[in-house]
Amino acid sequence: MPRAATYALVTALAAATLSACGSASGITVNLYVSPENNLQHVVDTCTAAAGGRYRIVYHKLPRGADGQREQMVRRLAAEDPSLDVLGLDVTWVPEFAEAGWVVPWTGAAEAEATRDVLPGPLSTARWNGKLYAATKHTNVQLLWYDDRLTPSPPKTFDEMTAQAQALKAAGKPGNILFTGAQYEGLVVFYNTLVASSGGHILSDDGKSVLMDAGAVHALEVLKQLTTAGVTDPSLGNSKEDEIRQAFQRGQGALELNWPYVYASYAKEKPQDLAHVHWARYPSVVPGRPSRVTIGGFNLAVSTYSPHKAEAFEAALCLRRPASQKYQAIEDGLAPTTRSVYDDPAPLDPADPGSTMAAKFPMKPDILAALADAAVRPLTPAYQNLSTVISKVLSPPSAIDPPATAQELRERLTDALNSRDIIP
Repeated sequence: MPRAATYALVTALAAATLSACGSASGITVNLYVSPENNLQHVVDTCTAAAGGRYRIVYHKLPRGADGQREQMVRRLAAEDPSLDVLGLDVTWVPEFAEAGWVVPWTGAAEAEATRDVLPGPLSTARWNGKLYAATKHTNVQLLWYDDRLTPSPPKTFDEMTAQAQALKAAGKPGNILFTGAQYEGLVVFYNTLVASSGGHILSDDGKSVLMDAGAVHALEVLKQLTTAGVTDPSLGNSKEDEIRQAFQRGQGALELNWPYVYASYAKEKPQDLAHVHWARYPSVVPGRPSRVTIGGFNLAVSTYSPHKAEAFEAALCLRRPASQKYQAIEDGLAPTTRSVYDDPAPLDPADPGSTMAAKFPMKPDILAALADAAVRPLTPAYQNLSTVISKVLSPPSAIDPPATAQELRERLTDALNSRDIIP
């Protein structure tokens, strides 16, 4: 039976189970998280696993991170009891914890949520020594290239720029595609450049602004990249999906983006998938491996949920190894649980090729990047910082490294103190 048919059968059986068992308790666990193509299947499976004690309803938040946060913040500030499980971007945990909007994970739930979780992703779920969320999936960006244009991937940013310039000089697509719009994607890109340069935006305790030599070097790299003639005029509007689609259309030679690029390419342009390759993010400083910014989502339980026990149980099911494996294979979302990467069993027993090795072949490079990944500054004021950084760095071609660094020092200090910022 084809995998699609198998999943249809599973979903039908889940619905039948719910119908047979009923929802005697009448409990609904409301899940609020970003739109994900195949998350509904996971929700249905976990609802069936509850055996009628509760059902999970998936409420899709806006696609953009700012819209997601805004909707949840407004409702939590009003102590809305209809929010149970919250899908938090990895940068939001300190803010939501500090505000008292989410409750800590303790006891057996904490033990289960932290079992076999990779250290980097786990660090994004903690604040002040407590676990405030369970890791759902993680993310690190890779370098994507087409072997018909780029037989071997560049090892450094300088090599990447030189390869792109050579392609353009030969009349071939040579643009370097990355997230240059004025939003969180540009902040992620800059944070990776900073960490890969050995720099810091904030102090380790998140209480003061550093913008040290590494952070200034990152500004220099960003300026050089965007004035070298290897970026598209639409860079200022480029977000993750725009650059993914541009790469698929052959409008760029090199793409810096998340692992979901592979799953999307496989579904939308399978005839060319054999030519799509990936490599670890290029070094910013020759001889020093890149340190790529962690992305992903965590699941937290709202302080105002009237069904906390069920919410914790549902969240654990939604991020259990089987759920992470399903979304890795179907959506290209990197698991946070280490054992999932080595799981040899096919997702669909009728399709021997539906394995992690076949459908998620980037896993060795993802694990290598996660071993020394960078996190964005951990602070309850992160949204303020992100707003400032994306605005000051836009457009990247207008950066004046020394002056821009000083502006960031001043404006980020204001952001930490919530002065002159509209989150």
